[in-house]
Amino acid sequence: MDAWKFDLTQYDSVWKLVVNIILLLIALLAGNAIGKAIPFMRKAFIPSALIGGLLLFLANLFCDKVLSFELIDPRIMQIITYHALGIGFIAMTLKSVEKAREKQGLYALQNGLLTGGTYMLQGVVGLIITLVFYWLGAEIFYDSGVLLPLGYGQGPGNALTWDINFGSYGFDGNGSFGLTIASIGFIAASVVGVIYINVFKKKGEIQPRIKSNERQVSDFEGSNEIEDSESVDKTSIQVAFVALAYALAFCIMVFFKKISDWTNVSLFNDVAWGFNFIWGVITATAIKAVLKLLNKKKVVRKKYVNNYQMDRISGFAFDMMIIAGVAAIDIEVVAKYAWVIALLCVVGAVVTFFYVSIICKRCFGKYRHEAFLLNFGTLTGTASNGMILLREIDPNFETPVGSIYVLSQFPAMIAVAPMLLLLNMSAKSPQNCLITLCIFATLFVLYTVIIALTSRKKAVKA
Repeated sequence: MDAWKFDLTQYDSVWKLVVNIILLLIALLAGNAIGKAIPFMRKAFIPSALIGGLLLFLANLFCDKVLSFELIDPRIMQIITYHALGIGFIAMTLKSVEKAREKQGLYALQNGLLTGGTYMLQGVVGLIITLVFYWLGAEIFYDSGVLLPLGYGQGPGNALTWDINFGSYGFDGNGSFGLTIASIGFIAASVVGVIYINVFKKKGEIQPRIKSNERQVSDFEGSNEIEDSESVDKTSIQVAFVALAYALAFCIMVFFKKISDWTNVSLFNDVAWGFNFIWGVITATAIKAVLKLLNKKKVVRKKYVNNYQMDRISGFAFDMMIIAGVAAIDIEVVAKYAWVIALLCVVGAVVTFFYVSIICKRCFGKYRHEAFLLNFGTLTGTASNGMILLREIDPNFETPVGSIYVLSQFPAMIAVAPMLLLLNMSAKSPQNCLITLCIFATLFVLYTVIIALTSRKKAVKA
C-alpha cells in the first residue's frame, strides 16, 4: 500500500471534498445572517440556503475571473446536489404519517392531481417555447423546455440530473441551465407569495392568526420511541435508516444497469441513474412497511423512526442541495441561454400562478389562500418554500391544508410519473418531443377534468 500524507500535496484526495462541504456550511451561515439582517430579505422569505448559494457563486466567480483559481469544485457541487435530492426524499418518506380522515381523502387526491396538472402545464409551456424557437432556427435544444417543470416543480437536484443527461443528445447546458431555472423558482415562490399575502390581507380575505411559541414534547418525540439514552445515539439510528434506504436504492440502480448490459437497451441504464430519488422513496417505503409489520408482530417493541429528526435530516439535505446547486451554476452557460431561461421562468410562473389559484379556489373554499400559498410555493420552489408561506398565515397548522398536502404525495407521485418516464424518449428527436408535448397536454386536460368533476363548492371542513 502506497504511503500518503495529510498535507497540501494530497489536497485533491484528502482535503478537497471536506473543504467544499465546509464552504457550503459557511455560506449557509452567511446567508442566514444576511437574511436576518436585511429587512427585505426577511420579509420576502427568501431561503437562507438560496442567499448562501448566491454568495458562494459570486465568491467563486470573483476567485475564478480575478484571482485565477477555483474556490469550489463544480463537479463536487453537482454530486452533492444529486445525492442530497435522494437523501432528502428518503428522510421525508421514512416519517410516519397519520391516517387520512375519510373526508380529507378526496381533497388529498385533488391536491395530488393539482401537482400533476401543474407539472404537465409547465411541461407543455416549456416545450412549446423551446420547440418554436428551435424550428425558427435559434441555437437551442428542442427539449430543454422540459427542464421548466423539473426546475420549478422538483428543484435543483432533478433539474441538474436531467440537464446533464441531455448532454448525450447534444445539449450543452452542463447542469447550469436547469440549476438557474430552479434558483429563479425559489425567488418566484418567495416574492410572489409575499405579494399575494399582502394583497389579500388588505382586502380582508386573509386574517392573521396568532403564532404559538409553545412546543410540546410530542413535537420532538412520538409515543413508544427508543430512548435518547440508548447505547447508540438516536440521531445515529435515523441517519443509519436513511443510509440503508439509499444503499438499497443503489442496488436497484445497479440491477437496472445490469439489465441494460444484458439486453443492450440503454433505456434501463438511463432510467436507473436518473431517478435516484424515486428508488429512494420506494426503498424507504419498504423499510417503513417492514418496521410497521415488526411492531405489529411484537418482534420490535419500540419505534425507531423519529419524525422530528427525519425532518431535520431532510431539511439539512435540501439546504445543502440548494446551496450546492446555485454555487455550481456556470455563468457562461447562463449568459448564452439567458433569453430563453428568462422567458421560460416568467411564463412558467404566470401560468402556474393562475392554474393553482383557480384550482385552489374551486376545491378548498375558505382555505383556498392557505392551499394556494403551499402549492404555489412548492410548485415553483420546494416544499420548504410552500411551508414557509403557509406558516405565515397558518402558523400553528390549524387548517387541514398541511395534512392534506402530506397525504397528497402518493397520488401526486402517480400523476407525475408519466412525465418522468417520458424524459428520455422526448430528448431523442424533435418529433418525439412533439409527441411528448401532446401527451403532457392530454394528461393536463385529464387531471383538470377529474379535479373539476370531483370538486365541491362547499369549503373544506377541518
